[in-house]
Amino acid sequence: MRNPCGAGTRPGLWRTDRAVHHAILRHGRAPRAGQESARGAAEPVRHNGGMTESDPFRVIFVCTGNICRSPMAEVVFRDIAAKQGLGDRIVSTSAGTGDWHVGEQADSRTIDALARRGYDGTKHRARQFTYDSFTGNDLVVALDRTHERILKQWARDESEEGKVTLLLSFEHNPSVLDVPDPYYADARVFDEVLGMIESASHGLFRQLEPAIRPSRP
Repeated sequence: MRNPCGAGTRPGLWRTDRAVHHAILRHGRAPRAGQESARGAAEPVRHNGGMTESDPFRVIFVCTGNICRSPMAEVVFRDIAAKQGLGDRIVSTSAGTGDWHVGEQADSRTIDALARRGYDGTKHRARQFTYDSFTGNDLVVALDRTHERILKQWARDESEEGKVTLLLSFEHNPSVLDVPDPYYADARVFDEVLGMIESASHGLFRQLEPAIRPSRP
């Protein structure tokens, strides 16, 4: 079973994520002061890219098998959004680049790590990223550069490629860009990985929230 992982650095990382900026423009929203929210849901196919301001903003997190890192990110981001009162404005889902675990629960160590931080990961069922995942989401967030490279290779046009970004790019001045794969590690590493995902997810939310929060009457 393949489970690639890795870590690396990139100096001079941009502060405002371009994928987020273009996703907001595609969604037809102008940035404004406010907050965020998220919930799990099936991916819709948006024919001809048609969306309205009432549509939720859809984010999908992608790792290798969709049982460790990306389920953590999905659950964490949904929780952040819900606590900000925007659970109906952002949809958070996840998928894997491979099909080894389709239909399975998250790794038990993932579920345990989430539970230790007060999250419920028991409802997750793994699935594989497909072309419809590009069509049905506004933003595609890769957990490491291996996933980022694969997703950009799968993209059928510049618009789809432009949806792909790295989760750790939302850290403030990040020195590491890859969330390490904890699959062959122990519970301590799962906790550390979850901490990285929590921090970067808050950064992602801060960029999205001003555009997602409904304008006041």
